[in-house]
Amino acid sequence: MDDKGAAPAVIAAAVYFLEPGPGNTATTMELAARRAEELDVRHILVATTTGRTGLAAARRFKGRAVVAVSHSAGFAAPGRQELDPENRRLIEAEGGRVLTCQHAFGGVGRAVRKKLGTYELEELVAYTLRIFGEGTKVAIEIALMAADAGFVPVDEPCLSIGGTGRGADTAVLLRPANAQSFFDLRIVEVIAKPRFA
Repeated sequence: MDDKGAAPAVIAAAVYFLEPGPGNTATTMELAARRAEELDVRHILVATTTGRTGLAAARRFKGRAVVAVSHSAGFAAPGRQELDPENRRLIEAEGGRVLTCQHAFGGVGRAVRKKLGTYELEELVAYTLRIFGEGTKVAIEIALMAADAGFVPVDEPCLSIGGTGRGADTAVLLRPANAQSFFDLRIVEVIAKPRFA
């Protein structure tokens, strides 16, 4: 406390990339790792499609609880899983876990849109979150998915890393929530994100 009784401010500068995309992956990982070390964050979430970004995170955050969250089977094409089996094996060999499940902002609501041409609540939430950037939406969505799977606690902050397309360009410190308690999720800090996504 200062002499006026106010708590001191926490100073944490965010990095804003000029362009979104996979070219920011290495920097995003390093910034997130630095913040994880400073705050002793135990849980790291990372979105991964083929497993390349998940493997990079499993290696960079070795010793922490890393969860690589992949697309559900059938996301790109019926019955197809985009996560490369060798990358899954390598992530797990590095001590990471892989979570493959239905997207928190997709699923049946997406089926309604595809069949009936109208949007459901989950996709409206996703579009709203995209005003902060695709990676921010992804980081929030995978936190819900991981909390629902019991892979991260909901009572302590974790780092969540997402991207715009491939790779990683967004990292946020957040307190996860289960999907049914979505409005309890809190963004604690923005570590990095694109200025324009």
